[in-house]
Amino acid sequence: MFRPNMRVYVSLLIVFSCSTLAPHPVCANSSTKADEPLVASKPTLPVARRISSLIDEQIQNGTKDYAKLASPVCSDAEFVRRVYLDLTGRIPTVTQTRAFLDDSQPDKRAALVDQLLETPEYARHISQRLDVMLMERLRKKYINVTLWEEYLRDAVAENKPLDQLVREILAADGSGKGQQAEARFYLARDGDVNELTRDISRIFLGANLTCAQCHDHPDVAEWKQDHYYGISAFLVRSFVFTDKKKKQTVFAEKAEGEVKFESVFEVRDKTSKGPETTLPVVFNGPKVAEPAFKKGEEYNVKPAKDVRPIPKYSRRAQLGDALTSSQNRRFARTMANRLWAMVMGRGIVHPLDADHSDNPPSHPELLELLTDEFTASGYDLKWYLRELVLSKTYQRSSSNELFASKSDQELSDAQFAHAILKPLTPEQFSRSVLEATGQAEVYRQSLKDKLSEAALRKNLVGYERQFVSLFGGLPGEPVEGFETTADQILYLSNNGSIQGILSPRSGNTADRVLKIPADQPEQMAEELYLSVLNRRPDATETQEVAELLAGKTGTARNDMVIDLVWALMMSSEFRFNH
Repeated sequence: MFRPNMRVYVSLLIVFSCSTLAPHPVCANSSTKADEPLVASKPTLPVARRISSLIDEQIQNGTKDYAKLASPVCSDAEFVRRVYLDLTGRIPTVTQTRAFLDDSQPDKRAALVDQLLETPEYARHISQRLDVMLMERLRKKYINVTLWEEYLRDAVAENKPLDQLVREILAADGSGKGQQAEARFYLARDGDVNELTRDISRIFLGANLTCAQCHDHPDVAEWKQDHYYGISAFLVRSFVFTDKKKKQTVFAEKAEGEVKFESVFEVRDKTSKGPETTLPVVFNGPKVAEPAFKKGEEYNVKPAKDVRPIPKYSRRAQLGDALTSSQNRRFARTMANRLWAMVMGRGIVHPLDADHSDNPPSHPELLELLTDEFTASGYDLKWYLRELVLSKTYQRSSSNELFASKSDQELSDAQFAHAILKPLTPEQFSRSVLEATGQAEVYRQSLKDKLSEAALRKNLVGYERQFVSLFGGLPGEPVEGFETTADQILYLSNNGSIQGILSPRSGNTADRVLKIPADQPEQMAEELYLSVLNRRPDATETQEVAELLAGKTGTARNDMVIDLVWALMMSSEFRFNH
């Protein structure tokens, strides 16, 4: 059984490991100043739609003592790791890291961002982030999950407008040829009207209306019971139907059915006037009226035993349009905030489903700007993410000694003046482990001219699923912060698949390090750190590596290199995006 050299592990962690609050100071010592401009490449979009600099202005204007508190713009090493993780879901390869660090072009950051946005890995990673947002890691039910994943990947690859994607999902019933995948949002939740109402309001409207089901929300005065049932009214006629002949499950709908509700408080106090009802409506928007039909003419296909009814008018089909309508600003605002949180580590409104007047945005004018510009762009996901990561706000260092002496209130007031530490998602963690050990490169070499994102993923997806099962949380309750369990520790320390990818094999990290002559410990240390942490080691770290490898030959040298790779990979510097 593989047992990491604990002396190596402990000694290395003393040198380079960061706590969850204080990452390695690689960027704190950067010569780049907080107020130095970032040179961008020639804009590919109209100047009027370039908002990265406006983001920085709003953050600066909204932060007291910003010039004093703001971290410097991060070093190239921190940037290349961060942007690869956020746009492709993995750390860069050692070759990609070296190329970026050695590049002297002033616009190289913008050029790299544009390059990454066009890769198949970008489409895969962002589609997975959307998947977790929409499905919250719910288990497979009725719909082939692979079809759903490919549907989202294709949507991101073609840069489908986000509002269009949401409308397609909310209009889907799973009956049309080639349209089964979109219905997963409904069917994975068993078509439960209350669960769907809660999730739609949380995910798309930034409002957790759970406590407004039985009465007006007790803690948020502006969230009313009729807000909950206005959304529920779009769905109340829908139900899961299985066609036994076709062996297909769809989200069917009837032509009749109304929501009925009354406050439990009014019932208790005997002040209720009886159950109320409402037409479909999204918050305070216009109510969606429906056409009247003569009795008996409501259906294209009438209900019958084992027959899916098809009404002439579908309430549910109106939901996507009402939700994404220009009259409903909450949708654009919530999506702009969610995408901001995806790359910045925290929402401007936080928690993301608590957008109300008692929980104001940290930067109200900025959120208004982002909402307006995201809407004006036509919900252009690629453009929006590009603007976010090209801002100096995104490119701040995560290390600033000034923050160590600040109170919680002062830190809260200085939100986004420095980069927020973000634990890697399970998908990011798995892919980064495979890059750090060089296992992904081994597969790339084996595929040769057959190499593609899809082919490589086929080789790596087994590792990804193991990480998701261990680090992803419970179905419907994905992990949002950082936590560790005994199972995770045991897996990373002793699992055979981890042992296997650490051992030297042609082209992987341990193999490359071992091929460096023993009298060149500086080069060995650099190869280790660039491969795993995407930065060059400092003098102390180089000396530590040299001392640990000194005098070791044969199996002892092999084992020590394996231990070094493992120890670097287990550090909290690796586990976080900072």
